[in-house]
Amino acid sequence: MRRDEKWLFQKLDEVWDTYFADVPQNNDVKIVWGRKARQRLGSIKQGKQAESIITINALFKDLTIPEFVIIATIGHELVHYTHGFNSPLERRYAKPHEGGIVHQELANRGLDKLEKKQTKWLKENWRDYLKENLPPKTRVQKVRRKIVIKWI
Repeated sequence: MRRDEKWLFQKLDEVWDTYFADVPQNNDVKIVWGRKARQRLGSIKQGKQAESIITINALFKDLTIPEFVIIATIGHELVHYTHGFNSPLERRYAKPHEGGIVHQELANRGLDKLEKKQTKWLKENWRDYLKENLPPKTRVQKVRRKIVIKWI
């Protein structure tokens, strides 16, 4: 099995149909693999064509990452969509994580156990996974040269 764009879209459909069936899809919602990231698991943004684009960490293509981690991430991003962040739905809150609203919404939709399982797995495994699969950041230092002009 490969975790390609088609697989990712199927997971979005499954999560939407299972946990967010009451949420209207008032625009095109796309899901894509993003860049490999240490901290960002997923994000949602508004596209150029009034579409919502969910981006998932490309490290999750690796089959050693449990599927529940990806499902919980998709659920998290769909909560933002549901609350009107980067979607055409009415915005319900001023900030996307205000007062623990994401956790509360996930719990209301039956995703709280999956979210806890994801959190536990990430806490126990993510740091070691990154050490093995993502090279450490390197910083390029720019040398600034001063040009001094002396008038004689």
